[in-house]
Amino acid sequence: MIQARIPTEPAIAIVGATGAVGEELLALLAERSFPARSVRVFASARSAGKTLRALGRDVTVEPLAPGCFAGTNIAFFSASSAISKEWAPQAVASGAWVIDKSSAFRMDQRYTLAIPEVNGAELDALRAPTIIAVPNCSTIIALMAVSPLHREAGIARMVVSTYQAASGAGAAAMAELAQQAGDWSAGQPLQTPIFGRQYIFNLFSHDSAIGADGQNEEERKLLEETRKIWRDPDVAITATCVRVPVLRAHSESINLTFRTPITEERARAVLAAAPGIELVDDRAANRFPEPINATGRDAVLVGRIRADHSQAAGFGLNLFVSGDQIRKGAALNGLQIAERLLSV
Repeated sequence: MIQARIPTEPAIAIVGATGAVGEELLALLAERSFPARSVRVFASARSAGKTLRALGRDVTVEPLAPGCFAGTNIAFFSASSAISKEWAPQAVASGAWVIDKSSAFRMDQRYTLAIPEVNGAELDALRAPTIIAVPNCSTIIALMAVSPLHREAGIARMVVSTYQAASGAGAAAMAELAQQAGDWSAGQPLQTPIFGRQYIFNLFSHDSAIGADGQNEEERKLLEETRKIWRDPDVAITATCVRVPVLRAHSESINLTFRTPITEERARAVLAAAPGIELVDDRAANRFPEPINATGRDAVLVGRIRADHSQAAGFGLNLFVSGDQIRKGAALNGLQIAERLLSV
């Protein structure tokens, strides 16, 4: 048993508390009645001194400083990779379990990359304070939908096309999209400080860096993170990641090739029984997952479940998913990791 590793009412810290994911985490702490005995919040020096609400109490934003994690049991990091690389090891050295939402440690084989509904057993095996990485939002949303099917029939290949909302680029990107909507309606020039292009009524290749192989970082994350989480180096994955003019919640079109056959009916039954999934698959009403309906929801919406008739019978399946990038794609997944650490 590992419950002695963390007090039942832990002292927690949130790094990056004033960002979109940090703010969502603060709201979730109250919503899910997380049993923290104290909450400290950290952000950049320019935010120091601001007051935030945490579990019904006012807390003051502090700057990071040597020794600031003393007495902390769980530290949530929702800041840049550079901040995580510098400060997360210091938090662990102070005795804190670190749950990091940046990309800093995801592919570091020393650390678990966790989606509790998918590979939560790996969390149960941990014994001492360490860093636990939260996957990329697109990876979380995809694997929530397809991992139950992978356990059932084995996925040999996955083709993913993403439709990623402004929320994935932070609060400033959401504000830019909203600003462009107002400027367009008023006949004013569009402001483009974040993406450098018109966003409203447009879509474009995901704005992450493109490597020599032509893949952008987002596409590469889907491949590498899935292989690590599933512990399956042979699963074939190809992705095309696109930014769409949606404020919040990502969607993904996913085509699967299975190792053993599975019917549409069995796939629906498996997904209906899977935690964290809500089926939205009404062909008669043409009602399927939409990002606006996933916004603010814990569940990942899954639908458009249909056989891929270009593949051998039973070996191919298509589906469409929508999930809140800020919530399950980041803040909620991190909090669920903490809840699992406390519950075992």
